[in-house]
Formats: sequence, C-alpha cells, structure tokens
Amino acid sequence: MMTSFGQQSRTHPRSRGRTWSRTGPDRATLGIVGVVCAVAGFFTLGILLGPAAMVCGWLAMGRSWAGSRPVPAVVAFALGAIDTLLAIVWLAGSAGMNNGLL
Repeated sequence: MMTSFGQQSRTHPRSRGRTWSRTGPDRATLGIVGVVCAVAGFFTLGILLGPAAMVCGWLAMGRSWAGSRPVPAVVAFALGAIDTLLAIVWLAGSAGMNNGLL
C-alpha cells in the first residue's frame, strides 16, 4: 500500500518540540546566560544587565516559584536583583544636588 504525500503520518507533527519544552538544555542555558549577565553587570552596564539577568533567571526557573529550581536560575535572579539595586543606588547618588550642570 502506498502512502500519499497529502496525508499526515503523525497526529500532531508540530507539537511542542525541543525549543518550547519545559525541561532540557534551554532552561539550563538561560540560567547560565543569566549568571553571566549578572556578573558582567557588576562591572559595566548594571542598569541594563541586571534586569536581563533577572529575566533569564525567571525564565530558567520556569516562571514559577514552586517546585525544584535549578541553582544557576536562582543565582542569576538574585545577582540580577542585587545588581539592579546597586545600579539604582549608584545613579541616585551620582545625581545629587551638587553634581548638576547649573
């Protein structure tokens, strides 16, 4: 019996693949990218890299606080929050009363 090209052999050929799965290397990669962003944010562009690390950590945790969380994701989120807070404090301190142009 011959199979025609118009019929699908699987019921859901475009079901959730590797890219959108909840487990696997994508979450681990996001956690590592978040940690790298957080560490780099301590040295430069903390106001941008801190929130980026927080977002990567949050996505690596699976957008949930419940259940088991991978360590790089938690580290990325925590360091990103500290990095963002330090950048805001530094910006507020540098924009004091005596540092203006006028």
